[in-house]
Amino acid sequence: MIIKQTMKEIKVLVVDDSVFMRQAISRMLNADPEITVIDTAKNGKEAIEKIKSLSPDIVTMDVEMPIMTGLEALKIIMTEHPVPVIMLSSLTSEGAQLTLDALSLGAADFIAKRTANLSTETYSIQQELIDKVKHVYSSPLLKRRHNRVMPPSIAPITKTPTPSIPPTVATVIPHTTGRKRPAASHFQLAIIGISTGGPLALQSVIPKLSKSLPVPLIIVQHMPPHFTKSLAERLDKSSAVHVKEAEDGELLQAGTVYIAQGGKHILVNKSRRIVISDEQFPVLYKPCVDILSLSAAEVFGGKILSVIMTGMGRDGMESYKKISSLGGYVISQDEHSCVVYGMPKSVIEAGIADEIVSLNDIALTINNCLGVH
Repeated sequence: MIIKQTMKEIKVLVVDDSVFMRQAISRMLNADPEITVIDTAKNGKEAIEKIKSLSPDIVTMDVEMPIMTGLEALKIIMTEHPVPVIMLSSLTSEGAQLTLDALSLGAADFIAKRTANLSTETYSIQQELIDKVKHVYSSPLLKRRHNRVMPPSIAPITKTPTPSIPPTVATVIPHTTGRKRPAASHFQLAIIGISTGGPLALQSVIPKLSKSLPVPLIIVQHMPPHFTKSLAERLDKSSAVHVKEAEDGELLQAGTVYIAQGGKHILVNKSRRIVISDEQFPVLYKPCVDILSLSAAEVFGGKILSVIMTGMGRDGMESYKKISSLGGYVISQDEHSCVVYGMPKSVIEAGIADEIVSLNDIALTINNCLGVH
């Protein structure tokens, strides 16, 4: 059954075995004037058929479904009819594992479904869902990945300049501070701030880090509970460095990569120990790059290597500005390799990016800054 006949810019197919969830997600998305849910499907098999016949711009798909799961369907979709897919996953350890599998297979992003107080919790994700649909749809990287042509009626959030742009059109050229890299001995801590597109991007970075990493590295990846532990375990298996989910009270150790716990804030105290906090800070994200980095700046001053990677919003910009003013060094992922060029863009536009590098070069740049190979 076609949900709406009036076509808007972004066409979405909603896939979920729950009638309630199909209706709820459709209502949430249709509330935005730029989005139309063109149809729904109740399992992966039906989703594949409708993707081929309707050619949606975006698919939202439950991970666990009867007849054909979201994971099984995703494999076929990415092979036969590539389209950006946002997975919806239960907030459980098993759901986290399956979601990370989906991201590895090419899913663009995910949203965690809260099972408690479903009618209330479901609607609390409306803005997150709408934002992710729009950012995924507008991502130049995902457009290239799926070889899809952006219709002229809606412009992407960020445009990648190409040689075909006339010289009369003003474009923003990314620039760096021009500062010289500090000596490797300068650094005592490294931080990575990352969000949308992060789990897959980190798989291109962390396994390439030197096993001789001379400082602790803390990663703030915007994620809910359960997901960060699964992410840490996966990265640990494929990396020379030790990767773990951060724990309250543990002393920071060189050569260890700490993933901030999902759904909680992470800070560093004066004893150089990790603090995991449920305190309510006036910020959008939990964990939050700014909360961690500002606390780290109080302890390490400017002896921090700060890396900002793909993600929505501006988290990290204010704290990296502080670290930069103290003598720290800031590396930003470039626009071309970002799923969402939000967080890196904010750092670059603030004029504090010392280097702008592609995803494939981030690990090498970190290793070089820290004097290891």
